[in-house]
Amino acid sequence: MARKTTRAAPPGPAFAHPDDWRESAGRSRLEVIFDEQATLGALFGQFDANLVQLENRLGVYIAARGNKAVIEGSEDGVGRARDVLLKMHERLQTGAELDAGSIDAMITMSNEPTLEGIVTGDAAGPPIMIRTRKKTIVPRTLMQAEYMRQLASHELIFALGPAGTGKTYVAVAQAVSQLITGSVQRLILSRPAVEAGEKLGFLPGDMKEKVDPYLRPLYDALYDCMPPEQVERRLAAGEIEVAPIAFMRGRTLADAFVILDEAQNTTREQMKMFLTRFGQNSRMVVCGDPKQVDIPGGIAMSGLADAVGRLEGIEGIGITRFTVGDVVRHPIVGRIVEAYEGPGA
Repeated sequence: MARKTTRAAPPGPAFAHPDDWRESAGRSRLEVIFDEQATLGALFGQFDANLVQLENRLGVYIAARGNKAVIEGSEDGVGRARDVLLKMHERLQTGAELDAGSIDAMITMSNEPTLEGIVTGDAAGPPIMIRTRKKTIVPRTLMQAEYMRQLASHELIFALGPAGTGKTYVAVAQAVSQLITGSVQRLILSRPAVEAGEKLGFLPGDMKEKVDPYLRPLYDALYDCMPPEQVERRLAAGEIEVAPIAFMRGRTLADAFVILDEAQNTTREQMKMFLTRFGQNSRMVVCGDPKQVDIPGGIAMSGLADAVGRLEGIEGIGITRFTVGDVVRHPIVGRIVEAYEGPGA
């Protein structure tokens, strides 16, 4: 199997002793053997692209030979590469997808002391994952793992942090999972149409056509978790509703999973109105980035910051704070966010 790689093969004989270490001039070698060979094509990637990604990130060399992978490099790099390879293999065995983004996230998590158990769970509980009709979502960072735990155990969750951390996407996946299993009867997705402001009247079409462009990220997450025909059918039946926050006024949202996205652009009054819509057998997730407030008119404090300040510590309410280190989109997104939030920002 030919491999396109930017790294030259190291000198020395092939390492042929499974699950053992050898030290030579400050370098280590380790051989990993996979019993399940059916997934090796997806594990190594086309032209061993996944192995090349590990090599470039961890500074190691990996030779794939049949059902074996021989890793050479520094002791730390070799150990992390082994851990990530095993996690990649476990992920494929659960039926989850393996792509460059998920591999990059596992490499990042491999530097954390609690990597073990993130995907597969531990003795304290079941595996941490969300199953939908189209895919199985597993946490890509330690904070996402905590977020998933809160989604499963709390009635009201605030998810705070920069773009690309999976705040809304994971919440939509959890909502879709509960809708499919019947634990809730409705899924309601909302965001403030702040970008439209007073210009809505100048846009063509009816009210739905005017506000839909601002709700598109929510639709995208839905279609990624459910087949298109099911999304359309449930939208038509009213089981799924996507609407601006203004449409929530005067309602009681019972038996529903309710998500408010871009919550930093709500006023205090809007946030109070939204939170008090909470009904029986409901769950609410409020997502937003406190550093990206776009409320027009010189509002002193967003409704999100005000609500978190008032409600933190109250029983039944969970708060997850993501950082730039939790960005799970393309690695350059994390660097961009860090550049904008760093010194001189």
